[in-house]
Parts: sequence; C-alpha cells; structure tokens
Amino acid sequence: MAERLRVAAPDTHYDIVIEAGLFAGANLADHFRSDGRLAVITNVTLQRLYGDLLRLALPEALIIAVPDGEAHKTLATVAQMYAEMVDGGLDRQSTVVAFGGGVVGDMAGFAAATYMRGVSLVQVPTSLLSMVDSSVGGKVGVDLPQGKNLVGAFKQPEVVLIDPALLATLPARERACGMAEIIKHGLIADPILLDLISRRASLEHDAELIRRAVQVKIDVVQQDPYEQGIRAYLNLGHTFGHAIEQASGYALAHGEAVGIGLVAAALLSARLGMIDAGLVDEVRRLVTLVGLPTRMGALDPEVVYDFMRSDKKKKAGKLRFVLLSGIAQPQIAADVDVQDVLAVLTELRGHG
Repeated sequence: MAERLRVAAPDTHYDIVIEAGLFAGANLADHFRSDGRLAVITNVTLQRLYGDLLRLALPEALIIAVPDGEAHKTLATVAQMYAEMVDGGLDRQSTVVAFGGGVVGDMAGFAAATYMRGVSLVQVPTSLLSMVDSSVGGKVGVDLPQGKNLVGAFKQPEVVLIDPALLATLPARERACGMAEIIKHGLIADPILLDLISRRASLEHDAELIRRAVQVKIDVVQQDPYEQGIRAYLNLGHTFGHAIEQASGYALAHGEAVGIGLVAAALLSARLGMIDAGLVDEVRRLVTLVGLPTRMGALDPEVVYDFMRSDKKKKAGKLRFVLLSGIAQPQIAADVDVQDVLAVLTELRGHG
C-alpha cells in the first residue's frame, strides 16, 4: 500500500509517494499531471537495466541517457540534455522526469529549472541515497572543477515517486552509500533510525527506514527551504566528505566520503570538547556496520583542506562545520582553527 508524505514548499506543495512495485505496476504518468511532452532523463546504466520498463511506463516519453557517474555531473552534460530536449520538441508545458540516483536527479532537476526558464519536474529516485535525501527538498545543480554543486538552483518537484523495489538491482556499494545519509539523519534528528540500523543493518530496502529518513528531511526543509538556517544541519559530514570525495578524484563514492566525513565531524566535535569519545566510537561503529570506510587512505590532509576552502557553504569567507553536542543535537561552528581541522584529517589517514 502506498504511503504519502506531504511537503509544504514555498508557493507550492507536493507529495512523496512510497510504494513497493510502483514503477513496474502502473503507468507512472497516473501519478502526475503533464500538459506537454515528457522527457525522461536517466543514465546509460539504468537505461540498460530499465529501458524497456520505462518505455512501457511512459510510452510517449523522450528518453535521454547521459554518462554514469559524478565526473559527468557538469554543465557540458546539461548542455547535451538541452540539445536533446530542443530536438525532441519539448516546450514550456513539458515535464522532465528524473529517473536515477543523486547525480541524475541533480542534473535533470537543474535542466528542468533552467530550460525555457523552467518546466515541471518529477523525481523518481532509484538509489537509496537519492530516495532518502537528494530527491527531496528542491536543491539541484552541477559541479565545477573547483568544487561540488557550485552551480545550482532551487526547483521543487511536482511529485517524488519512491519504489523500494528498485533497490533490488542496486550494487551493495551503492546501498552502503545510501546508509551514510540515513545515519546522518539519525544523528541530527532521529535516534530511532540509529537503533533500527544497529538492530538490522540490512534494512536498506525497508520502507520503514526510508520513510523515517525522508521524514527527517521533510521536517528540516519545511522549516528552512532556502538553507538560511537549520537546513545546514543536513550537511553533517559533508564539508569533510565533499572535499575527501574530490581529493580522491571521485575514486571514493559520495556516500563513502560522507561516511568518512561523519566520523570526521564526530572527531572534530570531540576535539572541541562538545562530545565525549563514546559518541565518536558509536559513529565509527555505525559507519563500519553498514559497510562504509571510516578512514581516507593515503589522501594528503593539506590537499583535502584545499578542497574544503572552495566549499560553497562558507559564510563571510569562513568554513562552517556542522558538529554534534550529542545525538539529535547538531550545531554550526564557524570559527574552527585550521590546525584542529588538519589534526582530524591526519587522524583519518590510513584504511579502515
């Protein structure tokens, strides 16, 4: 049975529908209204896996497949999308359906926000990470060589359609990456999520886990839709994580880097006297339990810090870190000494 979660966004509202079998069991267009041509934006891997089902679910849609991976989350790829949308006859009444993980959702959302000054967007997330995090809240964008998500917009979807059955084809590595965001949501707002992970680490496909994690995101973005305040809490682990991901040349996936970043945030919180070592150990245990790394290998702390300095979340030229004073007690710190940050990064070297 479908669950519907309502999101109140500026000047609009939309539903998040969670239902196992939703994608294969019905025409997706039954779940949203479109007055013009549909364009499904996906990647080449998902097209290979789901192309036939997509053509059955949305028989009149133009399907645009882009290269797979964060390295292709660029303005050049979006320009390719624009060209295919023009050639396919999309106009201002058209709808873009983002069928994919976080990279596809971000790029397709950015294309929808900017093509002909904006067309409708439907999010159909296919990865655990995108289901519980990136498909909700309206943030879309692309990377620049200087940093992640430096070009973007706010674009609210018409609806988010979550089918946990799509996780059946998700590689174990990608499932683990999604768990990083669920741990993050638990740490900032919902200790029950952490308990669920501890008791049954294999809950990646469980609608209850998805629903609770999505609800955390909804609660935050409804209070702060444009990231002027507490929405920054959703960046726990991400200031470290984005820099580690980039410094690795994207050899580390986003969720892997965020897992390391969560440990880093806990270590920095402890170093600043905000939490004790027990909570650091608990964060490290949870990250390990779901199959994610807790150290960044041989990456140079100075190189990682250089990437951190281009983080878009800086304010008045200062890096801002989301730290913890306890579980469900996030805080924003802006005056962190560089030596404390480098000490944490040094502690993260090695494997584990």
